[in-house]
Amino acid sequence: MIESSEIAAAGILIVDDQEANVMLLEQMLANAGYTNVSSTMDPFAVSGLHRTHHYDLILLDLQMPGMDGFAVLEALKEVEPDGYVPVLVVTAQPGHKLRALQAGARDFVSKPFELIEVETRIRNMLEVRLLHRNLEKMVEERTAQLRASEARFQRFAELSTDWYWEQDAEGELTNWSGPVADMVGIGGTETDGWDVEERALLQSNIAERKPFLDFVYSRATTAGAVQYLQVSGEPMFDEASRFIGYRGVGRDVTAMAAMFARPD
Repeated sequence: MIESSEIAAAGILIVDDQEANVMLLEQMLANAGYTNVSSTMDPFAVSGLHRTHHYDLILLDLQMPGMDGFAVLEALKEVEPDGYVPVLVVTAQPGHKLRALQAGARDFVSKPFELIEVETRIRNMLEVRLLHRNLEKMVEERTAQLRASEARFQRFAELSTDWYWEQDAEGELTNWSGPVADMVGIGGTETDGWDVEERALLQSNIAERKPFLDFVYSRATTAGAVQYLQVSGEPMFDEASRFIGYRGVGRDVTAMAAMFARPD
C-alpha cells in the first residue's frame, strides 16, 4: 500500500499554454494536499524538465502553439527507458482521446472538467506509478542481496575448501578455483592413478545430475603415495527447471585419512 503522505509528496508537472488553466490546476492540487507541484507554459521545456526531475505525473494539454501535446509525448518517450510515460492528458478535444492514448498517455480528461473527476484520476495514476516504482526498487534491492549472497557463498566455499568449480550443461568448466581439472577430471585430460570404481561412481553421479555430499575417493600419486580427496556437488537448474550445469567444492583429506588410519 502507498501512504497518503507519499502520494501528497509526489512530483507533478502541469503543462498548459493558458495561464488561467495552470492557475486552476495548481489551486486544485494545493487544495487536495499536493505539495510538490511545478508548472510550465513552454511545451519545448517539458522533456528536459522531466529528464531532470523525473515527475511522477505530468498533466498535459494537447492544444498548444509551436509544439502540441502529441509532440511532447513523443519527446517524453526518449526520457523514459522503460516506455512508461506518466501523462494525464487534459484537453477540450475529446475526439483526440484514442490518439493520445496510442501516443503513450496513461489517462484522459476532457475540458471543461469536474474537479472531483480530475482529483480521482490523478490519485489513481499516482498510486499506480508509485507502486510500480516501489516494486522496481524492491526488485533491485533483492537482486543486489542475491548477488551479494552468492558472492559470499562462493567466497566461503573458496576459503573453506581447496577448490571450487562450476561447469555448464556440456561439462565445460565455466568458473573455478584450484586444480579442479586434475582433481575431478572436468575439462581436462584423463588422470592416471585413480581408483577406477570410485571415479566411475563420481562421474556417474555427475552424468545423472545427482547431488552428492562429502564423496571420498582416492588415487595414487606419481610418487606412489595414496591421495584421498573429498568432494561435494549439486546440479544447477534455471527458472524453467532446465539443467544448466554443475557446481561443487572439494579438498584434499589425505592428512585426515592418515590420522584416522593410525593405530591407537
